[in-house]
This record gives sequence, structure tokens and C-alpha cells, in this order.
Amino acid sequence: MELIPAAVEAFAEKYTTPEDTVLYKLNRETHLKVELPHMLSGHVQGQFLRMISQMIRPHRILELGTFTGYAAICLAAGLEKDGMLHTIDINEELETLCTQYFEASGYADRIKMHIGKAAEVLTNLDEVFDLVFIDADKAGYVHYYDLVWEKLRPGGIILADNVLYHGQVLQPESEQGGQAKAMVRFCEKVLADDRAEQVLLTIRDGVLMIRKK
Repeated sequence: MELIPAAVEAFAEKYTTPEDTVLYKLNRETHLKVELPHMLSGHVQGQFLRMISQMIRPHRILELGTFTGYAAICLAAGLEKDGMLHTIDINEELETLCTQYFEASGYADRIKMHIGKAAEVLTNLDEVFDLVFIDADKAGYVHYYDLVWEKLRPGGIILADNVLYHGQVLQPESEQGGQAKAMVRFCEKVLADDRAEQVLLTIRDGVLMIRKK
């Protein structure tokens, strides 16, 4: 399902601050060489992540799901001078590509990449986070939310990607795939959590923005 008409997306990109050279090259290389390039955050969402981080000025950021590192670079732009971004991905084959672009971005000393299962790595991270971006396996979102919550400072922000899941969440439950059902369960969990307040943003494939009260 086309959630955002191509003409609207093109208009949004036209009036969004352009990608810098590093992000442009990473975007292009991902589409040329990596399977499932649509998983990349891309121009408009990447700039949104960058601006949210710049507004918060976080000391600690957590990203679940690195892919090729585009979102991590965008998020790192808002870090305080002593800040650190921890990003976790299970796909070790993309580590070299990520590291290459982290170096090129100038944020390599502020980005720590972890290879492994998100839940296991997260359990061993002794940090308090100001900003969290969840973009990993959809079936794990509910569990990641619980794991992250105790590590998120009061007033901290969680951004959860793909909550509209290509529009499948709008279909009758009997027609939804497993990933879409997982997104609905996650959204329902957040809605019922009186410790949080949230807004669902219709950027790209849907971003649920959650604030810890």
C-alpha cells in the first residue's frame, strides 16, 4: 500500500535540508549493494531524526537495528560533546560498511556498534538513555520496550519505526501478516501505558514518538 503518494514524498524531499555528502553516498551505496535497501531511513526521516537529536542534545542514545548506519549518523549529529550512541545489529556482514561511513561522518568516536541479539546486548548495557530509536525485528518491539523503559530517563524519548508497516496495520486483522500484527500489539501496549504519552507520526512508514513522563 502506498502510504504517502510519490508526489507528496518528492515535495517533502525538495523542501527538506539536503543530505550531506556522506549520507548521500551511503544512501546510494546501500541501494546499489545491499539487500532490502528500503530499510534505510532515507532523506526525510533521517533529517527528522537529526533534528530531534539536536533539540534534545542527548548524552546517551540507543539504536536497536543499525542496518547500514544511516540513522545512527543522523542521530549522532545531536550528541553532546561527551555523548555516545550505542547501536545494535545482528548482521555482522554489514559491520565493515557501517564502520567505514561512521569514520567518514566524523562521529566514529561517538558511535559504539554492538553485534548480537538486541535483547542480550541491551541487558548488559549499564547506561541511562536520553533518546532511543527502535528499528529492529518487529516481533521484538514489545519486549524491547520493556527492556528499554528502565534505562530511559524521565522525560526521555523513544522513537519506534515502521509502526504502520506498509499499511498492513489498516487491514482487517485476518488479513494482516505477523509483522503488522506485532506493530498493532506494540501500539496497543504503549497506548495502555499510563507512564507514557505518545504521538504517531505518519512519516515514511510510521514513527511512534513516546515520552516517558
